[in-house]
Amino acid sequence: MSRLLALIALLLLPLSAQAEQVVAALSQTRVSVNANFDGSEILVFGAIKRDKPAPEGEPLDVIITVAGPERVETIRRKDRRFGIWINVEAEVIGHTPTFYTVATTRPLDDVLPRLTDALWKITADNRILPGLRGTPARDALIRIRHKDDLYRTREGEVSLVQDTLFDTAIALPANIVEGAYTTRIFLLRGGEVIDSYGTSINVQKVGIERWLYMLAYDNALIYGLLALAVAGLSGWGASALFRLIRR
Repeated sequence: MSRLLALIALLLLPLSAQAEQVVAALSQTRVSVNANFDGSEILVFGAIKRDKPAPEGEPLDVIITVAGPERVETIRRKDRRFGIWINVEAEVIGHTPTFYTVATTRPLDDVLPRLTDALWKITADNRILPGLRGTPARDALIRIRHKDDLYRTREGEVSLVQDTLFDTAIALPANIVEGAYTTRIFLLRGGEVIDSYGTSINVQKVGIERWLYMLAYDNALIYGLLALAVAGLSGWGASALFRLIRR
């Protein structure tokens, strides 16, 4: 019932000059990460508003992307030297999303031409440093992120009802990092983007996890001393326990 009311409210918003316009919302815009966090699922839903009947011919499609906070990563290559594996080369890859997922109404090859993808940077291949395409470090980064389930392509998982209502569920894994997750929704017809919509999901640590996170970044010395103290007390406690057990 709440989803139906939200969609009705979206459709009642004032129309723009565009013939077809996407309006959307998220089931939640804030995700709290604590010690028991094992992932979350965000429902993305919306509607297509029109000031006249939908044009006939080319089908309508929706593509939804979610990109995590960007980070600078160092990719190291290992090689076997003198019988052991060691790091022999390192390359810095700048400003890459820690998480990236693409969800579509139909297979990407049927929805998104290469030129449109290049202009709007929708897929990971065009969003993640396209200028370094083919370099070993970039390819390794994308391969690792796919292996860790941080980069995903979910074809055909956006439901589009009567070219008007759409929805999909975006799963955020347990190993996501803190920050703003940019959500983009593209409305396409005939392989061309006719409208887009953007919003964000705020992922933030809460409780003791956030306190430790902020302490590590803002007061590294105190955090280090505290870690040493905890390790020392844990060792002393374990030793005392074993002595009691032996008696």
